[in-house]
Amino acid sequence: MVKQKYDNLIYGIRSIIETIESGKDLEKIFIQKEAKSDLMKELLQLIQKRHVPFSIVPIEKINRFTGKNHQGAVAFVSPVQYYDLHNVLAQIFEEGKNPLILILDGITDVRNFGGLARTAECLGVDAILIPTRGGAQVNPDAIKTSAGALNYIPVCRSTNLKESITYLKDSGLQIVACTEKTDILLGQVDFKAPTALIMGSEDEGVSGAYLGLSDVKAKIHMTGRISSLNVAAATAMALYEIDTQRS
Repeated sequence: MVKQKYDNLIYGIRSIIETIESGKDLEKIFIQKEAKSDLMKELLQLIQKRHVPFSIVPIEKINRFTGKNHQGAVAFVSPVQYYDLHNVLAQIFEEGKNPLILILDGITDVRNFGGLARTAECLGVDAILIPTRGGAQVNPDAIKTSAGALNYIPVCRSTNLKESITYLKDSGLQIVACTEKTDILLGQVDFKAPTALIMGSEDEGVSGAYLGLSDVKAKIHMTGRISSLNVAAATAMALYEIDTQRS
């Protein structure tokens, strides 16, 4: 069987360590289960220090990525630069903008993520906030689906989304969760205030912990028989409401 070619794949423990230390962002590292060399321990310590996403997997999975001497570790270099949320928000305020942050909770489909980024860039979102774990990978497919929008809109990656939402709240942003678990419609929310909008996955919605942090829970008005929307469509409708109010 011919192996798929990955343009953003690196392999070998030392190569991965050097890539991390160079400052490049890695999308994810896959590490062989029960690999215990001193060099592997060094890599694991660096991963923990730099908060790089990783998974411990059987060697068979790593072998599917490459047949070369990977030493029990392969990694994917991110095609985009990740930004620090604190720095991004500070810059937004310094430029005199009215912040609009899109928070994605549990959005795992790469093409959905790319479509969301495209809509966000078109409708004035200043940055996208995603979790380090449990979200879609920002890979070449995501870039393509976003029509290049991911090259323009800052993406911030958080190891603790709850803390990041609390930080945004403490910084003066209203936290609005888009959820069906409310009687308030999106059109009833004042989006002229600095805002962070949370969108959840199609199957689970916004997590309960984040609903508890939100200042407002609002839903999209619908009249049809189907009670749910694709998350990309729902996000587009929510962002259009915000853009219309702000325009």
